[in-house]
Order: sequence, then C-alpha cells, then structure tokens
Amino acid sequence: MSLSDYYLGIDIGGTKCALIAGTEQMEILHRVQFATHTVNGPDYAITKILESITELQKKFKERHLKAIGISCGGPLNSKTGIIHSPPNLPGWDNISIVDIIKEKTNTPTFLQNDANACALAEWKFGAGKGSNNMVFLTFGTGLGAGLILDGKLYTGTNDNAGEVGHIRLNNDGPIGHNKAGSFEGFCSGSGITKLAQLKAEEELNKGGKLSYCESYDELQGITTLQLANLANAGDKDALELFNISAKKLGIGLSIIIDMLNPERIVIGSVYARNPQLFNGLTSEIIEKEALAGSWNVCKIVPAELGDKVGDFASLSVAIDGYSRLT
Repeated sequence: MSLSDYYLGIDIGGTKCALIAGTEQMEILHRVQFATHTVNGPDYAITKILESITELQKKFKERHLKAIGISCGGPLNSKTGIIHSPPNLPGWDNISIVDIIKEKTNTPTFLQNDANACALAEWKFGAGKGSNNMVFLTFGTGLGAGLILDGKLYTGTNDNAGEVGHIRLNNDGPIGHNKAGSFEGFCSGSGITKLAQLKAEEELNKGGKLSYCESYDELQGITTLQLANLANAGDKDALELFNISAKKLGIGLSIIIDMLNPERIVIGSVYARNPQLFNGLTSEIIEKEALAGSWNVCKIVPAELGDKVGDFASLSVAIDGYSRLT
C-alpha cells in the first residue's frame, strides 16, 4: 500500500454520525462529526455525509481513497448494501446507502452492522489481535455478537449470524430482544437496569426498599452506571444484580464456547468497564457447563478500544472489504 493511500469510515448512529479518514495502520488523519437529527429523516444525514465526503476528498486530494466502510445498527443487508429500518434510525427504510455513496465517489464501499464492524476492529487492532477464531460481544445497550471464524468475518445467510441476545436463558426475567429471560435481558446495560427495576418494584410492593431505589418515583431513574458504581463500592443490593448477570453470562458463553470453539471472546461496554464484577462467577459457571476441551483453549477478555471503537470499526469495514476484493 502506498503511503498516499487512505480509507474512509462512516459511523452512522441514532444520535450522531462521524466520518473518519485513516490509513491501513489505523492512523487517524481527520475526523468529522455531526448530529444525525433523525426527526429530519434520512435525507438530512445522507446529504451531510455526502457533503463531508466531498470536503474530505478535497482535503486529501493528493492521496488516493481506496475504499469506504460504513458501520450502522441493523437490521441491514451487507451483501446488497441496504439499511432496513434500524430502531435507532426512524425513517431509514430500505436505504441503498452503498449505492448512494458509490455513485457519488466511484469508490468501493462496504456496509456492516455495528457489532460486526466492532468485531473487525477488536480483531485487527484490539483485544482479539492475533486470534483466528474470535467472538465479540457488545454488552452495551443491547447484546449482539460479531463472529470471526477461520480468520474471516462470518455474517450468515442474511446477516443474522451473531444475534446471541435472542437466546432464551430463562423462562422469565427482564425483556431483551423482545423476549423475556433472554441473554440480552440479563447481559446488557438496558437488561441490568430492567432487572434492577423488577427487583425494586417487587420489594416496594412488599413495603420494603433497596439501596438504589427507595420509592416508586425513583424506578425510572435507575441507571447501569449508578448500579455498577454501587456494586464496585460493595453495595449488596447492586452486587446481587451483577451476580445474576454474571451467572447468566456464564451460561450464555458456555453455549457459544460449545458451539463455536473460539480461542478468544472479547466483551465490550459494561463488561469491559467492570470485568471484576463478572469474572469469578462467570468462570465458575463455564467451568461447570462448557466442554472442558473447548473452555481450556478459550480466553475471555475485555475489549480494548474503548471510545475509539466506533472510528476503528467503520475504517475496519473499509479495510476488510477492500482486502476481499484483491
């Protein structure tokens, strides 16, 4: 690759969009960010994206743009390059985003959902570096997975591979992925908050209270950050919630380990910021549940890229897509 080559990443989110120019070594050359303003519909953000691309191409006119990568919440189809009505992007119904950008730039353009894009980033530049079989779990607002199998991103027949949040771990419990007792219901930021609300309401109905919620008025104000801070300080009510989540994480990971036999499982967001609240109980459950031969070759590690992951993810989609062309 010539030193004058560069890639462009586009990170489309419900709150903001970012465009990142960078090299194959993940040197960030320039970054532009603006509000998505979903109330204005997709045309507003797409117009801003195209204008920003034009400005970046002018800024780097001495360099060659090799490929463009787009990271966006699903559902979407990476093969056709179409975004299909993501819940965080109202109005983005069947948007042929890849064709729109290719027509404007005449540059190879690739699309992946954000979990797959983050998996590529952590695999190439973060905690999964050097592995050949890796599973990345988001553990943020929701729970999704990106799968690197035999050194390649695996997306499934129609981009539904890795929807592990939908697996039911219990007959009841917090709702995640529209399913009570799901993996996402127990192992996501929103899931832990819902679990806390369920426990608090149950206690309030009995005339009691919990440390993180002393009245019905406080139910909706509970946050995962508040609960994690309390748990890290040794609060028993908050610790009970994270112990439940840690055990369910162990069950969910045991299924993944038995099915995919990965050498590394990289977990982001809530887990990455608080591995100490999960590791002991999670490992204890895996020890009992997973095949010993598969568990012995698998490491569970926190994601490394932190706040940089969105930028690295979209650029990784561009770099990975281009590598598959050549």
